[in-house]
This record gives sequence, C-alpha cells and structure tokens, in this order.
Amino acid sequence: MANAESGRDRRLVVGAFGVAQILGWGTSFYLPAVFAPPIVFETGWSLGLVVSGTSIGLLVGGLISPKVGETIARLGGRPVLCASSLLFAAGLTAIALAPTIAIYLMAWVVIGLGMGMGLYDAAFAALGQRYGREARGPITTLTLFGGFASTICWPLSAFLIEHTGWRMACLIYAGLHLLLALPLQFAVTGARAGAGASTVDTALPETPPLLPPASERRVFILLATILSIAAGVGSVVIVHFLIFLQSRGVAEAAAVTLGALFGPAQVAARVIERLFGCRYHPIWTMVACCVLMTVGLALIFGHFPVLVIAILFYGAGYGISWIGRGTLPLALFGPARFPTLMGRIAFPSLIVQALAPSAGALMIERVGVDATIGLLTALALINVVLIALLWAMCRAQLRTET
Repeated sequence: MANAESGRDRRLVVGAFGVAQILGWGTSFYLPAVFAPPIVFETGWSLGLVVSGTSIGLLVGGLISPKVGETIARLGGRPVLCASSLLFAAGLTAIALAPTIAIYLMAWVVIGLGMGMGLYDAAFAALGQRYGREARGPITTLTLFGGFASTICWPLSAFLIEHTGWRMACLIYAGLHLLLALPLQFAVTGARAGAGASTVDTALPETPPLLPPASERRVFILLATILSIAAGVGSVVIVHFLIFLQSRGVAEAAAVTLGALFGPAQVAARVIERLFGCRYHPIWTMVACCVLMTVGLALIFGHFPVLVIAILFYGAGYGISWIGRGTLPLALFGPARFPTLMGRIAFPSLIVQALAPSAGALMIERVGVDATIGLLTALALINVVLIALLWAMCRAQLRTET
C-alpha cells in the first residue's frame, strides 16, 4: 500500500513539474522561434537583438544557478519553483508591454531569472532532494515532458499570435504561468526534506561520501566540463542545424522536414532510457550521449540517406544528455549535496549554452560551415575521451554498485 501511495505521489509530482517544464521551456528557450518574426515586423527592431533574448535568459540563469541550488538545499523546492512561475509571468508581461528594445531585453533578464529557478536544473535538484537516489526515474520521466515543449508550444504560439497578436499571446502565457504552473508546483512541493511536511519523503537515509575526498574535486570538474561541452555543442547545432543541412545540398523545405526528426529522436531515446535505465549506472547514459553526438556530427558530412541517420543519432544523444545531466551527479555525489552541486554544475554549462550560438555564427562566417561542423565533431570526440576518463576515475564505485 505504501508503495502504491509512493507511486501515485511520484506520478502527481512529475506530472505537475512536467506541465510547468513544457510551459517554461515553451515561453523562454523556444519563444523567439515563433515570436521573433511578428515582433520584428511590428516594431522594426533588429532580428538579432530580438533573438538575443534567449541568450540573455540563459546567461542570467547560469549566473544565478549556484545560488538556486544552495537555496533548494536549504529551503526546499517550493519557494524556488513557485518564484520561477511568478518571474516567467512578470517577464512575459514586460515583453507584451515593451515599448522599446531596451525594455524588451530587460524583460529577458527577468525571464532568465525564471529559467534559472524553474527549468531542468532546478527541477532536477528538487526531485533529487525529494526522492534521493530513487530520483533517477522521475528525472528521466520529467525530460519526456520537456521534450514536447516545442511540439506543443510552437503550434500554440502560432495560433495565439494569429488570433490575438504577439503581445496578447505573451499575456496569455503569463496568465498560464500564474493560473496553471504556479498552483501545480505549489500543490506538489512541500517544505524542504526533513521539515515534517507530509508531501516530502523524510525517510531518505543519509549516505556517506561515494567518492574518495582526494578525487571528488577532480571528478566534479571533469563532469562539469563534459556537460558544458555537450551543452555548448548542442546549442550551436540546434540554432544552426538547418544551415548545416543546406550546406550538404538539401533544399530548405527538405531541411525543415529532416529537422523535424530531431524531436522524435530525442523523445525515443528518453523513452528507452526510462524503460531500461534502472539496469545500468547513469555514467553509461553519458557514454551513449557522447558517442551518439559524435557519430551524428561526423555523419552530417554525408548526403541525404546518411543525413537521416545523422539526425537520429545526434538527436538521440542530445536527448539523453539532459538525463545524464541530472542523474549522473546524483549517482556520483549522493542525494545530500545534490541540489547544491546541481546548481554549481549548471553554472558553466548554461553560460556556454548562452554564448555558443553567437560563437557558432561567427565560426560559420569566418571559416565556413564544413570547418564549423569539423570543430564541433572534434569537441564531441574530446567529450568521448573525457567520459572515458571519468569512467576510469569512478570505476571502483561502479563495481560496488553493480
């Protein structure tokens, strides 16, 4: 009976978090893809500046991520995740009312605060604190929700813009954060673990350090580097993917069609991880991520039939990278410090993710598309070497757990 109650609790928590993730990603990271053209058309603002809102948001989110992790460790997930809904609503309202590009960009600073306090990293930290070493399943399931953010929000955004205009669409999204995401997250997040709230699993045992103190810092730095490279490469590819495909002789319409395979590849890989992930250590998830991203990038140098395989491989690798980002630190460092460490790990990767698209555009202009793809492939290959090194450093723990 207790297990049934626990299962229902997890489904409710992950479901509520998942709705908030879809809305959070759809109204931040994925917002400019649909909103930028009508904003530029009405206001005359530069497309580059309008789209740069995402980079500002990611940068702000990265800067505050260590403090977010510490706050979740100290106060629990409820105040942080609920504050994110308020910040998203405030930022979207400011965008809707923005009379100038300066106000528009300042609104993205507010949205960036919401991103740092409400997207994957913060939600992973809250789940890790709530469920301890059993959080791997909920974290994986949560990424399945997040994988549908663009699938749901892009068509919804286009519908809202067509029927109400982009400013009113922003206000509607702000209302959804207040009336949907906020109450859902408030309802399923209790006080911090150990505070006596019935919605929090207070029976999680304290675990001793899982790694020798002498190697723990090196492992942390290596893991943060791997996740940052994966995030940076992923950010460049997502933004410039259609350009990469067109450079291989694919027409624009066909490139869009091929690019649509990226989302299903991500979700399919996450489903496989959800079904079978309990049978192996999370480090193998990151090994698969690094190898699949490297092979996928290398295959982009091919032509049409090979490009389909390239997209499927790369999309699958990128999709499970977010799972490894949440589950591997939990497995290596344990649940007690997971919220704090999650915030620290998110710091460099979000900064890199924010700056990478601009760096990718500069590389394409200066050295060309092929050289850019080659450099990204080399970085992905470096990640394969680094994850192998991480495995070697942690192999004693892996033997113990298997």
